[in-house]
Amino acid sequence: MMMDQNQSLPNVAVVGLGKIGLTLAAVFANNGYNVFGADINHDVVSSINKGISHIKNEPGLDQLVQDAHENKTLSAAASTSKAVAQSDITVVIVPVLVDESNNVDYQFIDAAVEDIAKGVKKGSLIIFETTLPPGDTRDRFGKKIAEVSGLRLGEDFYLAYSPERVYSNRIIQDLQRYPKVVGGINHKSLELASDFYKKALNCELIEVSSLETAEFSKVAECVYRDVNIALANELAQFAEEKGVQMSEVIRASNSQPYSHLHSPGIGVGGHCIPIYPYFFINKGLDEGLTPLSRKINDSMAEYAISKLEKEITPLKGKNIFILGLSYRENVKEPTKSTTLLLLEQLRSKNANLFVNDPMFTNKEIEKYGATPLSLQDPLVSEMDGVILQAFHQEYTNLDFKKFKNCKLVLDGRNQLNKEEIIESGIKYEGIGG
Repeated sequence: MMMDQNQSLPNVAVVGLGKIGLTLAAVFANNGYNVFGADINHDVVSSINKGISHIKNEPGLDQLVQDAHENKTLSAAASTSKAVAQSDITVVIVPVLVDESNNVDYQFIDAAVEDIAKGVKKGSLIIFETTLPPGDTRDRFGKKIAEVSGLRLGEDFYLAYSPERVYSNRIIQDLQRYPKVVGGINHKSLELASDFYKKALNCELIEVSSLETAEFSKVAECVYRDVNIALANELAQFAEEKGVQMSEVIRASNSQPYSHLHSPGIGVGGHCIPIYPYFFINKGLDEGLTPLSRKINDSMAEYAISKLEKEITPLKGKNIFILGLSYRENVKEPTKSTTLLLLEQLRSKNANLFVNDPMFTNKEIEKYGATPLSLQDPLVSEMDGVILQAFHQEYTNLDFKKFKNCKLVLDGRNQLNKEEIIESGIKYEGIGG
């Protein structure tokens, strides 16, 4: 149930209380709005209604949730339609991912939109922040809300799109740092959305001419990064062939202001970069740099295992230890992690699979078909090879003298102490020489 809230403030519904949704809700609730959060997870709802953030490792969020709870400006419920019915503005931040065949998976957001349509009232503004293929806000969701509610799109209710542009572990900071891109279905929608964000986030705005432009801009950001990482990975492999150190090349090349070479690595993971390019690829951009970059970046796991095999042959029956289940450092997020591709490769070669990740429990690691292994376990001395996949802070001062049987440390993020590893009698390999 929704708790009593400050009746003098305007009401906002936030649909989807994950890492970004809860942060938005908490920021809004501390900036002059009553916020009714909606999430299908009852544990999430219960936690928020006690003033406790279920999201960890997000600096400042715990305090914002607690403050909003104490000020009675934030509550949560499992009923999306009820939250929307109580609000003049609804912000939607429900995930859209891709399935195993890289087709867009709309199941969660389609269900949320049905519920929004049942609760929306005349004069409401609905803003989508979820990253979407261009055209979806208007053609898939706007039309559906109009159809189910019986309200006229752009006249009886208003529709806007403003993509989230934040990074885990610094969401609150990024909400202020990056301009908010905003597009509307008509001028009134754009005006209402811009006015809301100015008050709720106090950030710079970039108003664009259409919903589709705003949608396109977010996907384009991710494609840019994917393509540039793929270029770095391609050049890194070529640099190895030529005996050149890629890190030195990057430092030299990027001293020229028009060069922005990214860092190579063992692969690309997470909710964004390996997923959102398919929002273009599946809409017709199926040739050229965008799909090629996806192939290059996903092939880095196979390339890494080929480097491992040069030192440890055969891999059958060998103990291979992967550091980091998360897709990147210092977050708990396995979505599209390169570790999953590495495990797949190693499993096909009948290696013994071990994984360490301080963010995950042993049971969580076991779900991925690997044996969890503590860095303090004596068994580390029996590892034949080590792969660094996510450079968590816990790996900063690893004592490689414990890895007595290790023949190769493959540093997939070029972050480990090369000299220390070599001094321990272990061969060191990075990505790019």
